[in-house]
This record gives sequence, structure tokens and C-alpha cells, in this order.
Amino acid sequence: MKASELRGKTPDELQTELAALLKAQFGLRMQKATQQLNNTSRLQKVRRDIARVRTVLTEKSAVKTVKDKT
Repeated sequence: MKASELRGKTPDELQTELAALLKAQFGLRMQKATQQLNNTSRLQKVRRDIARVRTVLTEKSAVKTVKDKT
């Protein structure tokens, strides 16, 4: 998932995406703990996607704050 794709989404869509990624991360952690996880690189990819979504959400809230002040 690219940041440019995320910037085109609304904050509500980003929140939904974040919730789905957090669920996926939890599932992967459980698979790792029970040694059922085959592709361990998925953990890192999901973690980075979560960070991207949170970054874009922060950017959107900062822009909204600046617009509200003017």
C-alpha cells in the first residue's frame, strides 16, 4: 500500500483501514506465537502499513487544524 493511495481516502476510510490492519497484525502475532506463521515478512509489511495510515491521518488532522485557525 502506497502513501499516495492513502492520501486519496477520507479520514473515515483511513480509520476503517487502520482497524483492519490492526486485526491482521493481531492474527499474524497469534500465528507466530503458535508457530503457524510461514511468511514472517508479512508482520513487517503490516506494521509499516499501520505506520503509513497513522502518518496520513496525522497529516490530515494537521491540515484541518491549520485551516480552522485561519
